[in-house]
Amino acid sequence: MVFDILIKILQLLLYFIKLNLVSRIINNIRHQQEFIFKILLFLIAAVFIIFLLPKEGKFKYEFQKNKPWVHEDLFAPYDFAINKTNEEIEAEKNQLKNTYALYFNRDENAEQISLDQYKNWVDQNWSDTIAANGNKEDYIEKGNKYLKEIFEIGIIQLTDVLETKKDDFSVIVLSENNIAEDVELKDLLTIKQAYHFIEKEVENLSSVNDSFLLLGLENVLVHNIIFNEDLTKKDLENQLSSLSLTRGGVLKNEKIISTGEVISADKYQILQSLKQDYEFKLGSTNQFAWVLLGQILLVCILFYSIYIFIKNVAPDVFNDNMNIVFFLLLIIAFVSVTQLVLKIENVSIYSIPFCVIPLLIRTFFGNRLALFIYIISILLISFIVPNSFEFVFLESITGIITLFTVLNVNKRSELFYTSLIVFFTFSILYFGLSLLQEGSISKISFNKLSWFAIGAGFTLLTYPLIYLFEKVFGYISDVTLLELSDTNNDLLRELNLKAPGTFQHSLQVSNLAEEAIREIGGNPLLVRAGALYHDIGKMVAPAYFIENQSGVNPHDELGYEESASIIINHVINGIELAKKHKLPEQIIDFIRTHHGTTKTQYFLRMYLSENLDEDIDEVMFQYPGPIPYSKETAALMMADSVEAASRSLKVYNNETISNLVNGIIDYQVKENQFENTNITFRDISLIKKMFVKKLMNIYHVRIEYPK
Repeated sequence: MVFDILIKILQLLLYFIKLNLVSRIINNIRHQQEFIFKILLFLIAAVFIIFLLPKEGKFKYEFQKNKPWVHEDLFAPYDFAINKTNEEIEAEKNQLKNTYALYFNRDENAEQISLDQYKNWVDQNWSDTIAANGNKEDYIEKGNKYLKEIFEIGIIQLTDVLETKKDDFSVIVLSENNIAEDVELKDLLTIKQAYHFIEKEVENLSSVNDSFLLLGLENVLVHNIIFNEDLTKKDLENQLSSLSLTRGGVLKNEKIISTGEVISADKYQILQSLKQDYEFKLGSTNQFAWVLLGQILLVCILFYSIYIFIKNVAPDVFNDNMNIVFFLLLIIAFVSVTQLVLKIENVSIYSIPFCVIPLLIRTFFGNRLALFIYIISILLISFIVPNSFEFVFLESITGIITLFTVLNVNKRSELFYTSLIVFFTFSILYFGLSLLQEGSISKISFNKLSWFAIGAGFTLLTYPLIYLFEKVFGYISDVTLLELSDTNNDLLRELNLKAPGTFQHSLQVSNLAEEAIREIGGNPLLVRAGALYHDIGKMVAPAYFIENQSGVNPHDELGYEESASIIINHVINGIELAKKHKLPEQIIDFIRTHHGTTKTQYFLRMYLSENLDEDIDEVMFQYPGPIPYSKETAALMMADSVEAASRSLKVYNNETISNLVNGIIDYQVKENQFENTNITFRDISLIKKMFVKKLMNIYHVRIEYPK
């Protein structure tokens, strides 16, 4: 009995232990949810990329024509054939097209039809005049004799191809029984030659009316050797398809090339043949699994490098999963397009505008992320393209030069300039690389320049793609920020009409905030646009804000709580107006955060002075927040407070302005308004100095020089 109770207790303890363990696991999963989701995104992208990669494997040696072989001595691992070059194959095809056999059918009925037609013609055209020189049967007999001789030789149907052939060219003539006979062109007659043949024979006859006989025979001459176009084409296609693609071979263990030996054209072709055969064998044997494993390892390590780079270099970007989706989709899209283009015959991969990748990423996230993700993308794509060294070299250098030469794509003219940069960079790099490989200008293929031009032209797609990704991912580009900063747009014009003082205040704040961001680093266009719209909520009740008042203050008629509520509500009203006018979320964030969680100090102090013994809920006088989360939103909060307070100064000099700026910003720091931003004390110090300098210029304060 006691033993059973102990067992029950132990089971109960184990149950609670298990329950606690499961609970801890669940809680841990909840805390790691973001991490798991990001890993899942990268895994899905990796699987997709691996699926697109060819499974033939890769030859481990990189080599270039007319360059030294930098690897160890290479011996043939097995017997393999040497492939002909494309030029050799093309030359053989052209030779075959100039010498292929032409097939003709002998029309056995043509002779009898002509004989019958000739007899009918004689019957119809017989007259007493003709009869005076001979009888009808003689005409018919002689005519039939000539026709039979001519049709026995053969009257050939001329074709465009035959016009270019010499007399000793042979054609194949098939009888009704498909018995083939090789006949030289000179042994066959054309219609004209057949007529001359009859004319010559008739001249030797004196008892026959030459003209009548010639006229009759001329009217009935027809081809009996008829061109068989279908059979000729079929035979040519069979011959072209059966052309040998190889010339000679290399035996197992035969030395192919030595270390340091310059790779000649012949050696290059042998190496290319081994490479193609080796990669094919990798994909068609049980080594497929190893190739797949290699692809998995390489793709995963490249994606992991993206993961750790973004996490450490741009944590703000890393924290938003939509950004990760954007990067991965961009990579997958270009890998997919590359795979598709490779399947299209006679289309070069250089027609794909890979430079769009860094230009798009730079537009939203800056140069560092753009460059790194672009290089990783090019490395991934190099797994599937031929001549991967040339591809990586050309694309990497072109992308880097384009990225750091074209500083922005705010204007359409900049994109045309970008296209020219891409084209000329590609062309110069290709020309230099080709000179190294070929050792001669005459051997360089300039056909690639047209593909470079096409790829450069497609770079213009950057502009519409920026707009597309803005809408899909909620990003905001410099182009959009410039449009939003135009003070002639409807919302800012309405602000100027309804609350002119607020509008002027916003202009001054935008100037201060923009200069602050230029001083400490950030996006000046973003902070300028955000500053212009940060107070649009004041349009709802403009008269309650001092910058719009003209001697009458409606707050005099209200309680302090109500006044504070009206002032605080300009943030909420601003958010509603911004959403109504479909402003981007990045701009709305400036409206949300420009007062953070500070309080309406004037109304709070007045309320406290009149209610000394009362417990006060200060939340009534506090802005809802949130606090700033970036350098840009922090700079706006400082600029907004400093600009507004500077209007109340009685005396403008270096001391009063410095005290004002330092006091306001130090209070905001003390209230922890910047704890969610990546702003530093050095940044804050620089902003203070810049604000003092700008305000002294605004209020025309002269600098006092030491005596």
